[in-house]
Amino acid sequence: MRHNKLSLYVHIVWTTWDREPFLTPFIEPQVHRVIEHEAQKLGCAILAIGGVEDHVHILIEFPPTVALSHLVKQIKGVSSLFVNEELHPDFQFKWRGSYAALTVSRWDVKSVVGYIQRQKQHHAEGTTKKIFEEIEEGSET
Repeated sequence: MRHNKLSLYVHIVWTTWDREPFLTPFIEPQVHRVIEHEAQKLGCAILAIGGVEDHVHILIEFPPTVALSHLVKQIKGVSSLFVNEELHPDFQFKWRGSYAALTVSRWDVKSVVGYIQRQKQHHAEGTTKKIFEEIEEGSET
């Protein structure tokens, strides 16, 4: 009997609405937990999550049965709803409608995990990688 072995890895980045610094030290870890939980519900594994006050990076392994667009829609939607309904910030928390997604080879997983885990350091030191930080400024949805 044949068994398929599929390992699909994607580095996904998205920003807050108008790049507002919504991901405060109080909100950020809770948003990360919600993102991880929602991804798990969809059968995905978050291998790394990080970012700064105005954007999030994740490296995710997902099955071929999950559409990337559905995955991103779910984790963004559930996390913004959580912030607004459970944390009650003094502002309306919103994600920008667009996102960037880059496929990652299994041989590059370790280096991408390291990059994502050191997001705050990279931004503080100006050592970000342009390909991972440029997010298309498309239309708002």
